[in-house]
Parts: sequence; C-alpha cells; structure tokens
Amino acid sequence: MNKKILIPILYVLICLFWGSSWLVIKLSLEYISPFINLGLRFLISASTILLVMIWTNTKLDLSSRSLVIYLVLGFFSYAIPFNLVYWAEQTIPSSLASILFGMYPFFVAILSTIFIKEETMSVPRFLGIVMSFTGLIFIFNASFQFELSPYLLGMVAVVLSAMMQASVAIFIKKNGSNLNPLSMNFIPTLIAGLILTVLGLLTEDISKVNFSFIAILMVVYLAVIVTVFNFTAYYWLLKRISIVLLSLTSFITPVIAVFLGTVVSGEKLSKNVLSGSLFVLLGILIVNWEGIKKIYHQKRFSSL
Repeated sequence: MNKKILIPILYVLICLFWGSSWLVIKLSLEYISPFINLGLRFLISASTILLVMIWTNTKLDLSSRSLVIYLVLGFFSYAIPFNLVYWAEQTIPSSLASILFGMYPFFVAILSTIFIKEETMSVPRFLGIVMSFTGLIFIFNASFQFELSPYLLGMVAVVLSAMMQASVAIFIKKNGSNLNPLSMNFIPTLIAGLILTVLGLLTEDISKVNFSFIAILMVVYLAVIVTVFNFTAYYWLLKRISIVLLSLTSFITPVIAVFLGTVVSGEKLSKNVLSGSLFVLLGILIVNWEGIKKIYHQKRFSSL
C-alpha cells in the first residue's frame, strides 16, 4: 500500500482504537475482575509480541542495564498504572477516565523540563499546563466531598497512573533509547501479566469471573489491537510524520472516548466536569501550538 494512503489510515486507526479502549475496559470489567482481566491482557500481548519478534528476527537484549529497564517498565509502566486505571473504571465513567489520563502529556512536559537539559518551558507550554490543571480543579471540585468516596479515589487513581507513566517515559528517554521497541516491551508485559494473574488467582473471587465469548473477545481486542497493533503503528508513524501530529492523538483520543461513553454506554458528565474537560483539551492544543504553527509554515512554504 502507498505510504501516503497508509499514514492517514494508521493515524485514524490508533486514535479510534485508543479512544475505544476506555469503554471496552469498563465493559470487560463486568465479566472479568481487574487483576485477572489485566493479567490475561498482558500475557496475550507478550505472546503476540514474541511471535512478531520471531517473525522479524528481533533479538532480545539481556544485558544487566536492559534487565533493570524491563523491571521498571514491568512494574511502573504496566502492572501498577494500568491496574490503577482498571480499578478506577469500576467507579468512574470511562469518558472521565480518558480525560483525566489526558493529563499525561503535561506531566511529561513538566518532568522533561526538570530532568532533560534540552527541554525548556516555553510560554505556550506553560499556559497549556496552567489551563489543563485549572480544568483538573474543576473536575475534582465537581466531585469533592469531605470523605474519600470511591468516585473521588477513582479519579485520583487515574491521575496517579498518568503521573507514573510520564515518569517512566522520561526514564526511558534518558536510559532506554538504545533498546528495540519490541524487545523493550516483551519482558515487561510478560512480568506484569504473570504478577497480575497470580494476584488475581490469590485475591479475587474466581467463581464470579465470566469467561464468555464477548468477555474473551474484549480482552483479546485490548491485548492485540490496542496494545500490540497501536504500539507498533505508533512507532512506525513516529519515523514518518511530525511528533507534534502524533502528540495530538492525546487530544483526539479523549474526544472519541467521551463520544463513545456518552452515546454507546449512556454515561453522563456534570456541567463542571464537562467544563473542566474542555479546559484540559484546550490545554493540550496550546501545549502543541508552537509545533502546529511550525508544521503549517513548513507546508505553506513548500507549496510556494
């Protein structure tokens, strides 16, 4: 297929798949408990990645430095943050979870400014971060009570998940740039899958788990399509289009998730939550504004 056609197709697909994943996670939790649900997802993902590695003849880096990176990814990029999201979606709407996780690029922006010398805090980036955190205040204020309700704790869990993922992203940028993407994710997903499955078998009520066809289909969808396909497509696109355009998926994904959660699942968000969500989404655009303008000027110049 022609790359000019394949690039926009893959871009649209990864946005659709990531956007739909929030609702699919919530629906899958009606059949399979969080630990076992997520454990199976990662075990299937690891198996699929292994098959791709064999097919592409990708070697597994087993140096001591790489093993440390695998452990960090396994626990702090997969097992803990994903489990926080799954746990949270038992109490909060999938659309709200996607918006709260949309804070991820802002945590990356803040941490990269602190820990990476080449990164600077520009005015648009600062304004975008302020706007998004203002939106976060609106969202939390709408649900704040003087007691730690499951709903409030669910929102906190998603934000903590985004912070943890952002921290790992900075760690990988500084320490794991030499690793092959497939190699970098095979062992971590395997570690997370084994740990979460064992925890599920030990702590969750297996008698209530319903391995129906639709439940298995949702887990496979999350494992193969959302995790493996999107991950592979994202890195393929990263080498061929602007990183600014790719970063805008963090704006498009919550919009799709809100649409699906509202239309398909009938989720309802309060006016304060919707207002806060608008601030978060606008903040994402502002953070990327400089890159968007640069792309526009480059295209305009090339067309002259």
